[in-house]
Amino acid sequence: MARQSKADTLAGIHAEARELFDRVQAAQAPERKQCVEDRRFYSIPGAMWEGSFGEMFENKPKIEINKLMLSIMRIVSEYRNNRISVDFVSKDGTGDDNLADVCDGLYRADEQDSCANEAYDNAFEEGLGGGFGAWRLRACYEDEEDDEDERQRIKFEPIYDADTSVFFDLDAKRQDKSDAKHCWVVSSITRQEYIAQYDDDPASWPKNTRAHIFDWSTPDIIYIAEYYRIEEVKETVHHFVGLDGEKLKHTDDELDDMADDIDAAIALLGEQGYVKVRDKTVKRRKCHKYLMSGSKILEDCGYIAGKHIPIIPYYAKRWYIDNIERCMGHVRLGKDPTRLKNMQVSKLAEISALSSVEKPIFHPEQIAGHQVMWQEDNVKNYPYLLSNLMEGPDGQPIATGPVAYTKSPQIPPAMAALLQLTEADLAEVLGRQQDGEKLEPNMSGKAVELVQQRLDMQAFIYLSNFAKSMQRCGEVWLSMAKDLYTEQDRKMKSVGEAGNIESVEMMKPTLDAKTGELVNANDLTKADFDTVVDVGPSFTTRREAVVRSLTNMMGVTTDPETMQILQAMVLMNMEGEGLSDVREYYRKKLVTMGVLEPNDEEREAMEQAAQNQQPNPNDLYLMSEAEKAQAQARESEAKTGLILAQTDGERADTLKTMKEIREPAAL
Repeated sequence: MARQSKADTLAGIHAEARELFDRVQAAQAPERKQCVEDRRFYSIPGAMWEGSFGEMFENKPKIEINKLMLSIMRIVSEYRNNRISVDFVSKDGTGDDNLADVCDGLYRADEQDSCANEAYDNAFEEGLGGGFGAWRLRACYEDEEDDEDERQRIKFEPIYDADTSVFFDLDAKRQDKSDAKHCWVVSSITRQEYIAQYDDDPASWPKNTRAHIFDWSTPDIIYIAEYYRIEEVKETVHHFVGLDGEKLKHTDDELDDMADDIDAAIALLGEQGYVKVRDKTVKRRKCHKYLMSGSKILEDCGYIAGKHIPIIPYYAKRWYIDNIERCMGHVRLGKDPTRLKNMQVSKLAEISALSSVEKPIFHPEQIAGHQVMWQEDNVKNYPYLLSNLMEGPDGQPIATGPVAYTKSPQIPPAMAALLQLTEADLAEVLGRQQDGEKLEPNMSGKAVELVQQRLDMQAFIYLSNFAKSMQRCGEVWLSMAKDLYTEQDRKMKSVGEAGNIESVEMMKPTLDAKTGELVNANDLTKADFDTVVDVGPSFTTRREAVVRSLTNMMGVTTDPETMQILQAMVLMNMEGEGLSDVREYYRKKLVTMGVLEPNDEEREAMEQAAQNQQPNPNDLYLMSEAEKAQAQARESEAKTGLILAQTDGERADTLKTMKEIREPAAL
């Protein structure tokens, strides 16, 4: 059977991708449309009156009282004050904690370098408003301008309008989409730019291209998509054993990197004393990326770093009904009460705009010649107004007043009651934010805590769901880092929890203190960790709380050493201009006192300082006196032993003499 060409393979992949995408569009388009409408409703002026509802009030006042925006901003502020952090922990509790700390530091460094907070904030606010948001992780060259620098780092990038651009396959049921096998990220480009960049004129596309549900080509805009596809790839793993019993294993790709081909790499290992004992074929999960349009695959980007789709979704609220994924944010339930309130306020404004003063009604003859005076009375406030006398039936002039008066418009009685009900409905749907205004200076701490807890619970579901997305982000990042951060002796920036900048050397040859073997420290290929997240106050807020607690403790302790430790901890946790050196000084002091565990750099500096330290003269004198005393003690012991030996000798001579004296008497 003839082997299929690459063009035919890509054509088949494109046809499959378009068919799958049409199914996703048919199922999710109505839900995603509501997400967009919700985001427009609270964020764009005039959007509250869009659609058939606004058409009923054509040429009428359309006032907008946007309480939804205030509620959204309160929850967004709550989220930004309680940032969610990612932490890596061992799967079985016995892993390398130092390697987990390295992963934490590298993750924070990648967040800092790529302004990850922008991606997080955009996804959270889009999800909070409409129901769905997303961001991506991308491997980018560390130095784009250096053609010889192949080192890459992971960047966090926002995806705007995710509800109209990010789609996963319908078989992906998990909220974090860890079970997804297909994903599309759709973006638009002008027709002229598309033709110039890809040398493909949409006018030449086959007619069946436009027969699909999603229209990839419009008169002005062409849509293209990043298409991610999970594939199971078979790999052969070669196992080797060294002369000393050391075991090695390499894949075909790793052997290709070692030499010109696999056989040459095996021969090279043989020269080093390694013998191949067996081969094993395994299945590995990889992510293949394509760039596609409505007509074809524009670019085959190959396998990307990691084994997961690097698109992180966020759902504010999510559920399945009728086997269709549905989601919504904080806005949707508040739309109808907001419309009702705007309608009532607009009607009140229309009524109040009408004159509330009773206006007189005259015959034209009564004010003939005085029209201007009556018109300007509201501005010039004349002391009196003039009108003409009318003639009676007998021709005599008679004084007459206005024929009638206009009546002031009346507010319908039901409207006042309806306004109160609408306010109550909005408070129930959006959360009773007025509870936060009840905080008073003389309130007890317990009362303040209860009010704050009630306000926090209104936003907890959104933060909890965002924590799931952050946990998924950590899993995807670790999978990518295990492929990218493997260069020998590569120095990388690391960020500590307190924001301090450090440097980490990857794959650093180090002597294992336990086994005595030479191992590679900071080897991320061995980073088999679980990802956990922490939802709570920001690190700065926690620092302020620690300072308050330590200050309170200083008032109840009397031990000088404890007081010294507490003062050092307070200064270490204080924020301010120029305090970084002070914090470093007190950290070293606490390390010297044995309060804090030194890190590797501090431990090395302490050992070197101990070796280079000159002995104190007093210590030398005391040491010499001690040695002298020990020598004298040894000399005394020797003399005592000699005396005892002499005594034993004299005793033996005495016994011998006594024996000689007894022997003649016996004869």
